[in-house]
Amino acid sequence: MRIKRTSSFVAAITLCLVVGLAFIATTQADTTKTKTAKTVTFSKDIAPIFNKSCAECHRPGESAPFSTMSYKDVRPWAKSIKEKVVNRVMPPWHADPHFGEFKNNPSLTQAEIDTITAWVDGGAVEGNPKDLPPAPKFTEGWGIPTPDLIIPIPEEYAYKPGADEYQYFDVPTNFTEDRYVSMAEARPGNRKIVHHIIAFIVPKGAPTMAGTPEQRQKMMEAALKNSPMYRDGFLMRMKPDQPVEDDGCGPNARRGGGDNMLVGYAPGRNPDVYAAGTARKIPAGATIRFQIHYSNQTLGNDKVEKDRSMIGLVFSKEPPQRLVTTNSVANIFFKIPAGAENHKVTACRTFKRDTTLYALEPHMHLRGKAMEYKAFYPDGKSEVLLSVPAYDFAWQTNYLLKQPKRLPAGTRLMVTGIFDNSAKNKFNPDPTKDIRHGEPTYDEMMMGFIDYVTEMPAVAKLAPELLDKYTGKYEVRPGVLASVTREGNNLVVQIPLQPKMVFTPMSETAFFLQNSDTDLTIVKNSQGEVVEALIGNNRAKKVKEVAAGGSGQ
Repeated sequence: MRIKRTSSFVAAITLCLVVGLAFIATTQADTTKTKTAKTVTFSKDIAPIFNKSCAECHRPGESAPFSTMSYKDVRPWAKSIKEKVVNRVMPPWHADPHFGEFKNNPSLTQAEIDTITAWVDGGAVEGNPKDLPPAPKFTEGWGIPTPDLIIPIPEEYAYKPGADEYQYFDVPTNFTEDRYVSMAEARPGNRKIVHHIIAFIVPKGAPTMAGTPEQRQKMMEAALKNSPMYRDGFLMRMKPDQPVEDDGCGPNARRGGGDNMLVGYAPGRNPDVYAAGTARKIPAGATIRFQIHYSNQTLGNDKVEKDRSMIGLVFSKEPPQRLVTTNSVANIFFKIPAGAENHKVTACRTFKRDTTLYALEPHMHLRGKAMEYKAFYPDGKSEVLLSVPAYDFAWQTNYLLKQPKRLPAGTRLMVTGIFDNSAKNKFNPDPTKDIRHGEPTYDEMMMGFIDYVTEMPAVAKLAPELLDKYTGKYEVRPGVLASVTREGNNLVVQIPLQPKMVFTPMSETAFFLQNSDTDLTIVKNSQGEVVEALIGNNRAKKVKEVAAGGSGQ
């Protein structure tokens, strides 16, 4: 019995020791946790995270509601910051991490989120200001270094809140030689009314948009004659009776446009900084055309607001090895039924030449729900390049590929947009209406923008007499004529209110547009007479009544 009692006593003592040690260890661990949480400070631990991932927008003069550059500015927002970073709402990033890698991804690591959480939970203390890292350097008023050239619209524009407006402003560059842009940024003069800006490059000799808004309105109305679009105030909208084509990947689908884009702005869009060895070309004598979308969604009043938006350009030190082009893979003939919660719209483009992609930028309006870019390669393989499962109209990112994506000739790029036109979409202006393509925010768009470089074919030298036979007028649609003239070894195509296109021969009847995969093909009948031209995917019949003539040269 004594042996048993002794054994029981020893066991009890051992158990007490174990429990005691466990309690001490737990207490020490809790104490360590508390101590660690209390030692997380803004100066030493939080400022480096904010400088890396937040300060580009959260700094004085930018669109964010507060600056992360100082403790004084950050402290009142501490609890809100924790909520947003824990839920991964901030920094904004909407790409699915399972597809593609992007060099402008500001997402925080889990360790960074945990550090911010510990800081807030520990009282969001400042710490020693001497521990602050060097502040990131920014150019005041710009996201790029100090521009070499700033181009504003000619004068302030007065917008009275009401209907959306698309206004156009032409500004001559007066460049006496070709210039090459390595960085570009568009800046709104009044963020309260400017939804977006697109600056286009208009080559010398192309029609201008000079004049009053009313004069420009008349010019655009004339250009839209017999087109699928109509003018509604200062906006273009799809005519309701136009055929519906949600699947834009058929042989006659619209390919998109925008080869002459220079730079754009929309909420959330980052400035353009082109890869080493690449740049965008502005030819001598070109004009910069601003397209500015004015909207009063956030105002809710009738006060007249003024704006003078601008662009800033940084030029390359020397001509680049390759030229960057921006285009869109788009569908304008879709219709989203009233109440549809997951309506699918597609658009496709097949690249005729080897192409390298650098950036992808989805664009839809308030009913846009998700977008995907998918490449189908000539060898039968396919790959999702970008998936945005939760598109946000209020934050439109240009996704910069970490490694440029090489697409061999024959690759088909499919862009798929999903739209929510139901009452479940809290941003939906009206779920009871069928929706078509249009410029106003209450209509929709389905456009997948791409920045890319095209490998160009060898140039063929043709006799001037042969090229002169191709000149003349071609009907691109009823009542709208394109003019084809000769400049040296090239054919120049001018469609009303569009930038001129200079096509270079690659064979007797096939021509290519520089830095694009748009081709011009001359079609002859059995007698050798020119009967039509294929401009991209569009057929244009030659008008026999108009005499053809070259420019000489």
